[in-house]
Amino acid sequence: MKHRHQQQDTAAESYSRLQSLMQLTALINSSLDPAEVRRMAVEAVPRCVNADVASLLLIDEVTGELYFEVASGASGETLKSIRLRPGEGIAGWVARRGGAIIVDDVRNDRRFTSSVDNRTGYETRNMIVAPVATGEKLWGVLQVINKLEGRFTEDDLDLVRTLANQVAIAIENASIYQELRNTFLGVTTALAEALEKRDAYTAGHTRRVHDYSLLIARRLDLAEAELDNLRLAAILHDIGKIGVSDQVLRKPGRLDPLEFEEMCCHPAAGSEILKHLPRLDGVVPGVLHHHEQYDGNGYPARLRGEEIPLLARIIGVADAFDAMTSDRPYRSALPVETAIAELERCKGAQFDPESVDALVAAWRAGELAPMLSSC
Repeated sequence: MKHRHQQQDTAAESYSRLQSLMQLTALINSSLDPAEVRRMAVEAVPRCVNADVASLLLIDEVTGELYFEVASGASGETLKSIRLRPGEGIAGWVARRGGAIIVDDVRNDRRFTSSVDNRTGYETRNMIVAPVATGEKLWGVLQVINKLEGRFTEDDLDLVRTLANQVAIAIENASIYQELRNTFLGVTTALAEALEKRDAYTAGHTRRVHDYSLLIARRLDLAEAELDNLRLAAILHDIGKIGVSDQVLRKPGRLDPLEFEEMCCHPAAGSEILKHLPRLDGVVPGVLHHHEQYDGNGYPARLRGEEIPLLARIIGVADAFDAMTSDRPYRSALPVETAIAELERCKGAQFDPESVDALVAAWRAGELAPMLSSC
């Protein structure tokens, strides 16, 4: 009977381990943010093997050193300032030689370096260290420290090795995604800046509207997904001007009613261009409605108040601020203080009050100064 209970306990423990691993793998692969992937893995792995803490060390590709990218436990922040020379410590040995290992008594292991414990005040007794690698690419090592009861087992080793492989795949996928994302942003920015070259007076406008928009958005606590859409919408907000004639776009004075009507078509034209790219659905509202006004007197749909998409309200304020503080054919740039005063005067009528307040708060905190000095 006792033997049967032991078998049942072992089976239950194995099932629990498998379930934890599957949940953790799903969690890790649910994000394309490399930092989030690393954080989730390090926070969850100690629970899977009943250990105290874990840490992920990545390789500095310039120096070859290992640095603590993420670490759980009270010493986590201190560890981030520590670096291991190539080959130093058990982590360095694993990074150099490869293969996951269990070390039951680190104090009697010649590969162990006590410098980390000395800095943190933490006492390492035993550990599992596994390489985090995909193919020929070594990203770093995952280490799990201090089994809470007894010693680390071969089952623990297999689980950590499997998890390290999953982390490596997730990091690689996330890195590829970030590289593609950055490339797309770069190409999009280049396209928008090429369009700007049709009008010497708008040089740098796209970059500045992008920067001002993100400054506003961060003070409004936009979620990361919304920030991504805002980045693209701000870069592409004037893409529809590709259909505006040079006669209108480059006119050195104020536009007459017919010319103004042609210029007012650019948000809708930009929206039509972007509709051919389904993945930019979240970007289109910011482009289409960035010339709406809070009181309903804007274009193209005469939306008012919060009917106007938030991204468009933010870009509208950023766009107007840049227009006022930049030279135009018919006037010189206004002083920043004058532009700020105009935004405040018109908030609730032309401009979204929250977006204006966010930009004004950023200006008062000195956050606009570096952007203005680089214009």
